[in-house]
Order: sequence, then C-alpha cells, then structure tokens
Amino acid sequence: MRLVIAPDKFKGSLSAPEAAEAMARGVAAVNPDATIDRVPMADGGEGTVTALVAATAGRTRQATVAGPLGEPVRAVYGILGHGRTAVLEMAAASGLSLVPMARRDPTRSSTRGTGELIRHAISQGATRIILGIGGSATNDGGAGLGQALGFRLLDSDGEELAPGGGDLGRLDRIEAPDASPIADGVEILVACDVTNPLCGPRGASAVYGPQKGATPEMVERLDRNLSRLADVVARDLNVDIREIPGAGAAGGLGGGLVAFAGGRLQRGVDLVIEAVRLRDRLQGADLCLTGEGALDAQSAFGKTAVGVSSLAREMGIPAIALAGTIGEGAEAVLDEGISAYLSICPGPISLDEAVRRGGELLERATEQAIRIFRAGRDRP
Repeated sequence: MRLVIAPDKFKGSLSAPEAAEAMARGVAAVNPDATIDRVPMADGGEGTVTALVAATAGRTRQATVAGPLGEPVRAVYGILGHGRTAVLEMAAASGLSLVPMARRDPTRSSTRGTGELIRHAISQGATRIILGIGGSATNDGGAGLGQALGFRLLDSDGEELAPGGGDLGRLDRIEAPDASPIADGVEILVACDVTNPLCGPRGASAVYGPQKGATPEMVERLDRNLSRLADVVARDLNVDIREIPGAGAAGGLGGGLVAFAGGRLQRGVDLVIEAVRLRDRLQGADLCLTGEGALDAQSAFGKTAVGVSSLAREMGIPAIALAGTIGEGAEAVLDEGISAYLSICPGPISLDEAVRRGGELLERATEQAIRIFRAGRDRP
C-alpha cells in the first residue's frame, strides 16, 4: 500500500509535520510495510513556513527587520529544498502577536519589516517568494513595505510620510526607485484567502481594523487614508488596487503587494500544493490521508483538507480527513473531494485534554481509518 499523508496543523496541539508523523505511526501500526510519503501542508497562514520547509527538506533563515512599531524583530523564513523559492509569513515581521495589547494602534503600525524580509530573501538568491499575509498588526495599505522596497511616499512639502496608516491622508505623490530590489524574473506570490476590497464597508479598515485596536473614529480615518493611497497609486504607478478582490487583506497589504511588488494574489492552499509538488507525489498512491484541527461548513471554502482532497479526487485517489472537531455543516466537504471524515476524539473529552493528547489521538484514529479502508478494499 502506498499512502500520501498531507495534513495541516492541529492548532494549539500539533504542527503539520508533527501531525504527519503521528498519522504515519498509525498507518505503520496496521500496515508496517506501507510506503508513506509525508507532505506537511498549510493554507498560507500560521505554520506555512514550518510545513513547507519540512515537506521539501528545506532550511530556515533569519533576518533582523523592523517590527510593526519600528523595534527590531528577528524573523524566520524558509528556503524550500527543491529550488530557489522562499516562503515567508508577514506575521513574523509585521504580525499582531508582536504588539502588546496596550500598544496596538493601526494608525502607527507599519509593514516595513515585511518589505525588508522580502529584500533579505532575494539577497539570499530567492527568485520566487511565497508570502502568507495572515495575522497582521497593520492598516497601512502596504505603504511601509513600499518604503522598504525603495518607493518614496511624500507629502506636499516633499517630506517622507511617517510609518503607519494614520499618515496616509497627507500623501501627495509616490516616487518609484530607479532600480527596484525586485528584479526581473523574481516572482511574488501572495497567499490570500479573503476577497475584501481595499476600502469601504467591506474594506480593510472596517472589517479588520477593530481587532487591531482601531476605534470607530480611527476606522473612518484609516478608510479615508487608504482611499487616498489608492488614488495616488493609480495616478503615479498606473495600478488600480481599489477594487481588487483581496486588496484589503492584512490591512491593505494585499493591494500594496500588487502596487509595490508586482505581487499576484492566489488561494493559499493552491500555492502550497504547487510548492510541495503534491500532484507529482500523489501519482500512484492508493490513499491520501489529510486532516486539520476542525472541519465545518467553512472548511469547504479553501481550507487545507479540502484543497488536498479535491486534487486527490481529480486524480482518482480516495482521501480521508481526520479532524479534532467536526462542526455544523461539515458534510459540505464531501462534495468538495473528501471521501470520508472522522473525528480523532474517542468520545466526550475536554478541549484541554484533546489538545494535550493530540498526537496519541491522531495516531489511534489513523489506525482505525486504515482498518476501515483495508476492510473495504480487501472484501471478496
């Protein structure tokens, strides 16, 4: 039997590589002769660097960059093992988790460190960047990133704007650098699973600003400022980012990456599937095992387990998903590629216990999944 094991993380309990190992142990307990290809997965959010480095036998790198409020932070990113692709998480440089609750202020927080991280990866020879943009502390439309890449954001007196979305209302013009650090041939792919535009009631400020510390007054100001940024970008850079689906992601960083870095916004799990060459690794497999912390109605819209299983179904390979919890509407995933799903919990159990025993429970559930699969395949 040949299997591909391709889970996402079980948040708070197991990283994707740890989940893959636990599932491999479950398979081996039933079929020690099975050929197993472990392919830790992600959807572009937290854990993407860890998963892709493990799945491709890559390596990690570190760089000191500006944090959201300007203090230096040590950010980790990955270099994949099968080429010159770097995988970055903007949260490592510009993430909300880097800012204490009492200091959260999206009028001041900047994406400069994310731009510096991109520059560092390119300086190390990367010609392809995969960037996950979840978990941001910022609402600056990628202005800080643009400044890190050499763009000058100037007021009417020719002075550089201060960091953060709060100063964008004074933006008068943008001057592009003579030579961009993103040279021809460098590709920037952005893992983006939201469709919010840059501005308006569904835009970056209104939808995500409050969770970053924005008051209602700040939200109105930040939204006006992003609208100003969109106007100047359209005039000076000839790029219209206002209505691009996903431009509002990460406080407008989605739009900023298009404007300042030529980035392309794509569904996160699709980027990861391509990066780990999952299609090639599924060739000839008898079964695909995937999983993540929870399956529910929302899982059908771009979650890792569904993305993996959809590809497996396309290739005629059954896929079983294992999850920590099965939520309302989870049956929708059966229409999207998952052949069957199972909870790893053996009965009523507290969340704390499930998290603590995650590896053990996942291993045991995998054993049962393999027994069920073999029973169906081996029947006369």
